[in-house]
Amino acid sequence: MKIIISPAKKMDCSNNESNLSFSNCTFLDEAKELTKILKEFSPSKLSNLMGISPNLGLLNADRFSNWTLPFSQKSAKQAILMFKGDVYQGINSNDFEREDFDFAQKHLRILSGLYGLLKPLDLMQAYRLEMSTKLENKKGKNLYQFWGDSLTQCLANEIKIDKESCLINLASNEYSKVLKFKDLGIAVITPVFKDFKNGNLKVISFFAKKARGKMCRYIIKNKITSPDRLYDFNDSGYAFNSNLSSDTEFVFVR
Repeated sequence: MKIIISPAKKMDCSNNESNLSFSNCTFLDEAKELTKILKEFSPSKLSNLMGISPNLGLLNADRFSNWTLPFSQKSAKQAILMFKGDVYQGINSNDFEREDFDFAQKHLRILSGLYGLLKPLDLMQAYRLEMSTKLENKKGKNLYQFWGDSLTQCLANEIKIDKESCLINLASNEYSKVLKFKDLGIAVITPVFKDFKNGNLKVISFFAKKARGKMCRYIIKNKITSPDRLYDFNDSGYAFNSNLSSDTEFVFVR
């Protein structure tokens, strides 16, 4: 079973004091190509491109300016330790044991606008580049065109080698749509988390992000390799609802 999640805007850029082993991202050449384009952007141009504040434009212009290869544990950090958004608060890797990191490294993949497809222990430097960014490049006018089929092919190859039977899609639509699910050759299951609000059942983004992270943690900590075991997920008051679910969408409500 493979799991995909989105990256996060919030990052922990403190010194890397971890003794964890690390790996290298598969798509560093592509990341270098994108960074080369972005190094030419002024802070104000970055702000306009990404719809961010002048301060964030300045911060990320500096990040791209200083982005260099090769990465080391002094200049970069493992992806699962770097990202600190709502999903990653739910994952809470701070208390992971070695066996948890090993399981995550094999089964979890993080989609990224800059790095393409990250393993949890891949070294990365901080950045801001959402998948929906309309960054012109030699392959097209946006990042979906830049990445094309490459991420799908990479993931499909991993799935074939590892003989996986399904993909658990815990990524947002912005990121998951960079993949062509029908070309992966396995079942794709998307967990959906809904809350009652004003008498209606709906997805509330803030809660759904944390729930996706907690389900990811649940899978990793319990070493789950069969989707049937997701029915028992009940963190934060969510419970599986069979009436609202289908073979491809597992709905959890509270």
